[in-house]
Amino acid sequence: MLNNLRKRDRYEFYYLNQVKKRDGVYALGQYIPMSVDKARRVIDQIRGRSYEESLMILELMPYRACYPILKLIYSAAANGSHNKGFKKSDLLITKAEVNKGTTMKKLKPRARGRSYMIKRPTCHITIVLKDMSYLKGFREYITTFPLKGRQELMAAVNSKSKFGIYALRLLLIGEMDWEEPKLD
Repeated sequence: MLNNLRKRDRYEFYYLNQVKKRDGVYALGQYIPMSVDKARRVIDQIRGRSYEESLMILELMPYRACYPILKLIYSAAANGSHNKGFKKSDLLITKAEVNKGTTMKKLKPRARGRSYMIKRPTCHITIVLKDMSYLKGFREYITTFPLKGRQELMAAVNSKSKFGIYALRLLLIGEMDWEEPKLD
């Protein structure tokens, strides 16, 4: 199958397979005592960002939900560096989700012998980090494309087809130079 493809297409096919095969590392925090909405407000700010950038954002945000999320990101990065040998500077948050957990219930005594229910919501937070260092060669190679080829690739990534892989979209929107290479 690969023999019938052009050199550029073989290169793209190889890197797309690398993106699919390369597993991420994750950290899961369960029964964290806070509301799902309050945790999602913070998670939405760091989804799709690099490890170092997300740490800076979380340290400067004034919300109580930042500390447990910061601990989870540290834990996921430690898992990646220890278990798979990833560099922390090359990690990218590809998936961050917050799910509703159980609700802790307590009874508070009130006047006239009545009781009042206190509900304390919990949430489960999942952080998935992926190593994007193997895409550096693809970044360097794609800058040699002619302008029309890069526009076609960008159109394919932004389309609703299966080709539009999340990692490639981040790659192309990120540190990509879309100008023609200068030939001296």
